[in-house]
Amino acid sequence: MEFEWYAIQTYSGSEQSVKKAIENLIEQNNAKHRLKAIIVPTEDIFEIKDKKKKTVQKSIYPGYVFVHINLDTELWHLIQSLPRVGRFIGESKKPTPLNDDDINNILDKVQNRPAPRPKVSFTAGEVVRITEGPFANFTGIVESYDMQNKKLTLNVSIFGRNTPIEINDVQVEKDFS
Repeated sequence: MEFEWYAIQTYSGSEQSVKKAIENLIEQNNAKHRLKAIIVPTEDIFEIKDKKKKTVQKSIYPGYVFVHINLDTELWHLIQSLPRVGRFIGESKKPTPLNDDDINNILDKVQNRPAPRPKVSFTAGEVVRITEGPFANFTGIVESYDMQNKKLTLNVSIFGRNTPIEINDVQVEKDFS
């Protein structure tokens, strides 16, 4: 049996449910021997809500599920007829296996997941409001953002003087006023 990697286009946000549906379809049709893997590459993103840090998984390739499968026409049509499945990616309306470089890049992202990154990032010149610490309720202008160490350098006006301060990114929020 020859196994190849294929990309299946799905409705965005439905990747996990399509993965489950394919697993169920394979099981119902006694075809476990024809499937090696199904992956939905994700990354961890943290957000702060009500002063609580929450980590969520976000798809790296929204709208895509990747399968390592021994595909024939019957199985192709069964998978493509599942709810929320768009189509197999391929040329002339037929599934085309992914090339080795592409799938190796995708698998590398799955196996070497980076540390969780913030949902919100900051750019130089942006105005933020400090939410906690000795400078709470002050506003500042972002001078730099060190995403690795999660530190912001802000320019804050204290007693009429611009003062640079370093602060954790969880101690500020974007100022929308």
